[in-house]
Amino acid sequence: MTRQLYRNARIFTAAERPWAEAVVVEDQRLLYVGDDTTAARLAGDGAEAIDLGGRLVLPGFVDGHAHVVGTGEAAQQVDLWGASSVEEIQRRISEWAADHPHAPRIRAQGWAHGAFAGGHPHREMLDSVIADRPVYAQAYDYHSIWLNSAALSEVGIDADTEAPAGGTIHADAAGPTGLVDETAMHRLVWPVLDALVTLDDLVTALRASLASYRKIGVTAVTEMALDEGDLAAMTTVEEAGELTARITAHWRVQPTGDDSANLAQVARAAELAALHTSPHLRITGIKVLVDGTVDGCTAALRAPYVDGSSAEPIWTLSELAPVIIAADAAGLQVAMHAIGDEAVAIAIDAVEAAIAANGPRPRRHRIEHLEVVGPDEIERLAALGITASMQPVHADPAIQDNWRAMLGDDRIDRGFPWPEMTAAGAPLVFGTDSPTSPQAPLPNMFIAATRRSALDPALPANLPRYAVSLPEAITHATRDAAWASRRDGEFGRLSAGLFADFIVLDTDVFAADPEALLTAEVVRTVLGGRTVYERADAV
Repeated sequence: MTRQLYRNARIFTAAERPWAEAVVVEDQRLLYVGDDTTAARLAGDGAEAIDLGGRLVLPGFVDGHAHVVGTGEAAQQVDLWGASSVEEIQRRISEWAADHPHAPRIRAQGWAHGAFAGGHPHREMLDSVIADRPVYAQAYDYHSIWLNSAALSEVGIDADTEAPAGGTIHADAAGPTGLVDETAMHRLVWPVLDALVTLDDLVTALRASLASYRKIGVTAVTEMALDEGDLAAMTTVEEAGELTARITAHWRVQPTGDDSANLAQVARAAELAALHTSPHLRITGIKVLVDGTVDGCTAALRAPYVDGSSAEPIWTLSELAPVIIAADAAGLQVAMHAIGDEAVAIAIDAVEAAIAANGPRPRRHRIEHLEVVGPDEIERLAALGITASMQPVHADPAIQDNWRAMLGDDRIDRGFPWPEMTAAGAPLVFGTDSPTSPQAPLPNMFIAATRRSALDPALPANLPRYAVSLPEAITHATRDAAWASRRDGEFGRLSAGLFADFIVLDTDVFAADPEALLTAEVVRTVLGGRTVYERADAV
């Protein structure tokens, strides 16, 4: 059987022995990771030898929280990232519309709540530039959507429309303003848009994401909102042999107000988990949204926002606990979006209820984001073995002004406390939550290791005491992310017996200044021993 010898490299393994000189690959897996002499001896005379020219090798990045198909879809829409005013948003949408005169509707994504100077988006702001076609503009956090009048008409939202529990249809004296939040968006707007998307559209979006992952060094990803359409696209691409990132997925469970309907969604997740168990596509659990976001003032907090408002959780504990107990009993992992401290407490209580109901068993349940959280919650989640899944990109100083303004008190001095998680003994996982944030992992590592901005590095660091070392950051984004998705026996670190999933960089980011993380590029991405991306000048 043909063996490959990768040598003349500086290899960070994210394993027990963190550094190596060479690896030997056989039949998709690592036969040996260690010194060059032993590697050459094990590889034998017939091995294919690849000289890496002294470059740095890392395990392939494992994005611990992402929306894979959605990332590809967002890349095809009007890009509103960085638009700091209504006028700039209007300009970008208007230009896209002019360039696409035959598009029946306009999709945009990435606007920030802080772009409205203390106010809120309104349909008239969109109507004034595009009145003849529906416009759907998704907030950067994907927890709010902004519609013009034509879009409101298309989805059937008017003054008589009632928002489902956990959601809001914003309105003024003239009727709906066009801003729709949380479950109202999920149940009234997204289904209309989803019905317009074909399987071919979803496959195209998925392939776009995979192409990006190959180039930026992501070899595995944890999908955090799987639905039937996205699953169909993934199975189509997998059957074609083109799934060049290993996807571990959590099935999205929506609150319905009916316990039996909620539990039916858990049963569907368990059914799919039994069907999809391949090395490239695996369904491991469920995902629930316990609250919204701080930027949109929809995160559930124990103390009000600076304006005195409060947000209710999307799931109450009495509604959530049966879902978590059922998923836990079925052997599924549970991932719970919880940003505010009240939502975090509900999520922890639900896991505690599952432990009490189902007794001792292997568990790797998770809470996603954990942006406003106190020491007591951290101690509780660590003691229960709950993984803290967090995204350095959300702490980028360039997007923090509105987040801090909405809280307006000493809570801003405890934002994104990554080291406190590990100090308490909780597993910590890094991801990007793309497309709510850029998906490139190296800039994500820059933010993690410096608490500075990857978007504007000149800005002051955001709470630098919460930075982690670069080796820790990369480990949280490789080994720990694989562990948290129950895939640590397959990938996430470079150890004998695991899949040969690794990347080669053009810069040794450990030896260079932190800014090198913003300019370093991947020159080779290897998945299961097969090179799936190689930069033209890689040799």
